[in-house]
Parts: sequence; C-alpha cells; structure tokens
Amino acid sequence: MKTFREFVEKLKKENRMAVAKKPVSKNLDLAGLMHSLDGCPVYVPQVKDSGFPAVGNVFSTRELVCEYLGVTKDELVPKLVKALNNPKKPELVKDGVVLENSTNKVDLSLLPIPVHAEKEGGPYLSSAIVVANDPEYWRNLSFHRMMVIGKDRVVARILHRHLEAYIKKAGGELDVAIIVGAPINVLLSGAISTELGKDELSYANAMAPVKTVKLSNGIEVPADCEFAFEARITKELHDEGPFIDLTETYDVVRKQQVVKITKMYHRNDAIWHVLLPGGLEHKVLMGMPREPTIFNEVNKVCECKGVSLTPGGCSWLHAAVSIKKKSEDDGKKAIEAAFAGHKSLKHVVIVDDDIDVDNAMELEWAIATRVQADKRVVIKTGQKGSSLDPSADPHTYDTTKMGIDATKPLVAHGKNFEKARWKKIETKEYL
Repeated sequence: MKTFREFVEKLKKENRMAVAKKPVSKNLDLAGLMHSLDGCPVYVPQVKDSGFPAVGNVFSTRELVCEYLGVTKDELVPKLVKALNNPKKPELVKDGVVLENSTNKVDLSLLPIPVHAEKEGGPYLSSAIVVANDPEYWRNLSFHRMMVIGKDRVVARILHRHLEAYIKKAGGELDVAIIVGAPINVLLSGAISTELGKDELSYANAMAPVKTVKLSNGIEVPADCEFAFEARITKELHDEGPFIDLTETYDVVRKQQVVKITKMYHRNDAIWHVLLPGGLEHKVLMGMPREPTIFNEVNKVCECKGVSLTPGGCSWLHAAVSIKKKSEDDGKKAIEAAFAGHKSLKHVVIVDDDIDVDNAMELEWAIATRVQADKRVVIKTGQKGSSLDPSADPHTYDTTKMGIDATKPLVAHGKNFEKARWKKIETKEYL
C-alpha cells in the first residue's frame, strides 16, 4: 500500500498533478490556485515564507480515492462498509519516517499554512486530524479546523461530539496529537461517525495496512504521515472564524478552545497537505465516510446496492441510494433508513439498481420518469438538520426533510419503466 508521499509522487510522475513553476504566496494565492484547479491534484514546490512544499486536491475525486485503495467505483462503498463492520487494530512499531525530525521550538509561521479567502479569520490548518486517547473511550480521530493565533497556538473548532467528551472527561484540558499528510484510509477514518468507545484508527487499518509510532506524550500516530504535533487543548477561549464551510459559505465566529502546540515532528522533505475548504476534496473526505453508515441502515430494511452523497448537495445534505426492490414499500423504508444513517441529511433520492447513483443525469431521469409527487414524495417537517445548512433555523437547526422514491413499480402499469441499454462500442475502432 502506498503512503501519502508515494501517491503524490506517482501522480506527479504520470503527469496527473499540476506543478507550480514559481513560488506561491500562502496568503490567498495558494488556495486560489487550488480552487482554480479544483478536481485536479496540485503540487507547489515553493511556498513563500515557508521551508516546505504544499499539495492539495489529492483526493478530490472518487476515482482518485478508488485508485489509492485499489478498488473500482462499485467496490468502494462495500469496502468502506466492510472496514466499518470489521475494524482491525494497527501494528505499533518502534520507529517511522514521521519521527525523522523533531523540535520543541514550534513556529507555525514557517509552515505553508494558508489564508484561504479574504474574509477568513486567519491562516488555517484545514487537513489536520486530532488523535485523542482515553483508557475507557479508546482512540478517537477527528478533523478540526485550526486557526493560527500565534507561533505555537491555534484555536480549534470543536463540535459537541466525541473529542468534546474526551476533554470533559479529562477535566477541561487534554493532551492530544495532531497529524497532517496522512493517507486516504486515515483521512476517511478521521471523518467517520461511530459510537463513542471505538478505536477509529482500526477502521483505517481495515481499509489498508497502518503502522503506528508512539510520540513522547504517549499517543500513537501513523508512522508514515508527513507531520505530527504534540499539543494540549487548554481551557482558554478565543474567537474562531470566519471560515469557509462545506457549503462554500462562511461559518460564524465563535469562542473556541485554544490549543498549545508543544512539539513538532516531520519526515525528511515533508509535504504539507492543504485541504481546500468547500472544495471537492473537502466534500469527498467529509461526505464519503457517511456513505457506509447510510448503507448499513438501509441494508437493515431492504437490499442496498449503492450510496452516494452528491457533490451538488455539498456531499453532505443530499444522498442518492440504490436498492434491489422486492416489495412496493421498500422505497419509503429506505428513505427513513437513510435519514437514520446520516442525521444531517436533508434530501434523499431512492432509485433502482439500474441507476448509477454517481450519475446526476441518470438520477434526474429516474425522478422524471418514475415519480408521481403525490405518491412518491415524503415530506418530514420539524426535523433536526445540519448546522452547515444556511437555510435551517440558525439557532435550533430545525429543518424540513424530503425523500423521493424514484423506484419503478414491481408490477408495471401503462408504459414500460425499463431503461434501454446500448451495446458498448470502442469508437476508436470506427473513427
């Protein structure tokens, strides 16, 4: 299995990664370049006022994720489901490349940490994963954006979820590790939502082998990541934001906890991973880990064949789910199950397994030809939605959810619902 570094080098060698030919400023220009090439991996050898190169858009398509994991598009969600249902503890080793260099004199201003947009609150670590450990809760991985407020201080956006539970259990402060430049299996595991008490690094190891090393604060991190930091989440509060959210809108400013970074590790010639906020890579990494949880819930009520959190729905608010329909109420049961599998989901479309859930044209075709709104649309009012949805109630996040059953009836009436299929032709043989 390739490391993050090896995958980047492979894309460069095959001329599938855009490479900047001159130094790029980390103030607006770095993110602007990556946004202009969204969907195409970008490598920046020289970032002004930084001693390290930067890379972004590395996993900005499902195809790139599939390539790294060695699966086809159809095999991707089943692989994630299998890892979620069969975690495997990673192997702890004595040494790893992330330990090649270390310093207690941390100066974040020397790293290629960008200011992404004009109204952003400051430079942001966007791809950072926090690794927390607890004897009872075990090991948690979670993404947290971190705004730089000093040479060795950041303020982190911490939601009311697992990391907050760790912090409260520890009395309000917590020693953690922070990693940047991790492979896709670790990144996906950092975004998976499971019940408290699961070792989330075991999900990564179930997708692809992971070896860990122990930092001096006792926390294990992937041995081959590019950067690792020892840090302490403090009780001090500081304004955090604005920051560009998944919906490509600015999130509000909040008081959040300050994180003191005490030690930095990095491999030789380390590469800094920039996760473009609101970009395709952000959407892939945040949305894709919810697909296996939706799959598991839908599969409890009918045979689930595929799940996609669609880019047009910010890879968060909209899902398409395909099923092998066996009874007329399978579509509506799948709607309810999909909402249970991803609490932030706002709209879901259920289709038959002859429809490609990753193809927007096919999804729209199914809605156009197989749906009568008075019979096949489910409206759910007074629901708890996502804090990322600008149209939800800003205080309670109350929203209205909608499910569309775009499956064909088991017993056809009137015109045939079957989609015509064409013979596949190698056009180069004829043209």
